[in-house]
Amino acid sequence: MKTDDLVAMLANGAVPTPRRAAGRRLALAVLAGVPLSFAILLTEYGVRRDLVQAMFWPMFWVKVLFPLCIAAAAFVAVQRLARPGVPVRRAWIGIAVPVLVVWVLAAMSWFNAPPEERMPLLMGESWRICAVSIGLMALPVFAAALVALRGLAPTRPALAGAAAGGLAGGVGAAVYALHCMELTAPFLAVWYISGIAVPVVLGAVLGPRLLRW
Repeated sequence: MKTDDLVAMLANGAVPTPRRAAGRRLALAVLAGVPLSFAILLTEYGVRRDLVQAMFWPMFWVKVLFPLCIAAAAFVAVQRLARPGVPVRRAWIGIAVPVLVVWVLAAMSWFNAPPEERMPLLMGESWRICAVSIGLMALPVFAAALVALRGLAPTRPALAGAAAGGLAGGVGAAVYALHCMELTAPFLAVWYISGIAVPVVLGAVLGPRLLRW
């Protein structure tokens, strides 16, 4: 078969891809995963009893909103990485800024605290389970995002997997925040970000294996 004939055959019946198809597919994946994350929260952990009161504390909103900002920026990055030749642009900055803000708050809190209070600010009472719990909450969104990406065309699978992990980790951390009693910036800067990093690293490792096409 001649090259021209092959190209004509492959092009026969081709239709344009709908605009924003990648974004819609990934949004559906998030919508499918988030209820499962909440189900894990409610069945295995439960919501903190003073949730209504905690909503009046600024650090509670820092704890909820900074991972959601990471998730939103990672969503933008994932949908761009899901399409060949589309630059990520400033989405990486959107992921980094919330992390830097929390680190700055943590440094201020650490250096302004008396030496004997610094380790309690960092370790809290739940450091042993925090990162693992966030990873568990992130798992449904992570799995759904990878399934969505397999139906798209990422040409940078490691980066796409890492961005999917950032999306899932941000969502998982925000969901876990409804249970977690910790409110200190040093705790968030270390353990929450470690928890978010778990699916990011896992996505970078699995991406080249699962997202090849």
